[in-house]
Amino acid sequence: MKDAAYIHYRHDGAADAPVVLALHGTGGDEHQFTDIMRQILPDAGLIAPRGDVSESGANRFFRRTGEGIYDMKDLSVRTGRMLGFVDGIRRQYAGRRFYALGYSNGANILAAMLFRQPRLFDRAALLHPLIPWTPDPQPDLKGRPVFISAGRQDPICPLPQSLALIDWFSKQEAQVESVIEAGGHEIRPAELNALAQFMRTPVGQEFIQ
Repeated sequence: MKDAAYIHYRHDGAADAPVVLALHGTGGDEHQFTDIMRQILPDAGLIAPRGDVSESGANRFFRRTGEGIYDMKDLSVRTGRMLGFVDGIRRQYAGRRFYALGYSNGANILAAMLFRQPRLFDRAALLHPLIPWTPDPQPDLKGRPVFISAGRQDPICPLPQSLALIDWFSKQEAQVESVIEAGGHEIRPAELNALAQFMRTPVGQEFIQ
């Protein structure tokens, strides 16, 4: 499906089930998490946009100038665009819980959205994010469930930066759950099991807007 913002996969799911925004990693596409989400939340809706930046043919959500070096102006513009897309999608599913997950580059733009407008999401999962700066405080994260996973040997997202991000979300008083695996940048089975438990845990009604 294509609209004015992104080519994306859409599945409405059951009317009483949550809707999940799924954001792929570098080189992925809108189908990267379709099978996983069917297993985790089979009745859920799913919205999965394809990144609109090409890096040597690989889909991404914002530009970078090197590994771990972001084009911050481009990130800001594209975060705003994604927020507009998400706001429109959420309005279409008014009254339903709205979850989000992102992996790698998808986790990074999801984190950038959480830094700006966390109230769009009832819960969010960041798989192997890399945020190479200290965000400004965000009081609206208080009480929001946030899942973060990382790898001890991840060559793309160094563990100290992952731990710093976990600490930052904790200081915002988000409900942080974290999983640190022994591996690298890949998503391991223990992460998926923890993600499934996180996604299936009921959310308090106070976060439904």
